[in-house]
Amino acid sequence: MNSKSVETPMDSNAKLLPSQGEPLLDPEKYRILVGKLNYLIVTWPDISFVVSVVSQFLNSWCVDHWNAVIHILKYIKGSLGKGLLCGQSNHNKVVCYSNDDWARSLSDRRSTSRYCVLIGDNLISWKSKKQHVVARSSVEAEYRGMALATYELIWLKHLLKEFNLERSLK
Repeated sequence: MNSKSVETPMDSNAKLLPSQGEPLLDPEKYRILVGKLNYLIVTWPDISFVVSVVSQFLNSWCVDHWNAVIHILKYIKGSLGKGLLCGQSNHNKVVCYSNDDWARSLSDRRSTSRYCVLIGDNLISWKSKKQHVVARSSVEAEYRGMALATYELIWLKHLLKEFNLERSLK
């Protein structure tokens, strides 16, 4: 890998499909590397979506998928020292952002839901997950994504209540 910094964890023009292009000679290396990236997403939420994309091809890898994994590694190498920082904030509001893409997966046309939850300025929860069914419209995909985020907020509310922190938050 060269020392040039990569701006995004995945090339936005990359359209990965199962069994596209030349098959990979050593698929075990791909599986091992993607498995390690799955552990890394715990502390690197910005790669969680792209790692979920490359994880879909563990049984049908090819050179294009390998190149996408190498791109993720270059992004990580260029982003060392930039991590999640938790600090004191001016407010204690719980804020949730949700976003969905409609039928972005070219292999099965399912949408991907993403959300992140912050308390103050601190990121405390995030998720990127492919929806279980094919949405018929972008509105349906958005509603499914908002429902996923709402489940997380309800769970978080109960957790904060158990820690007696519910009243200190707005």
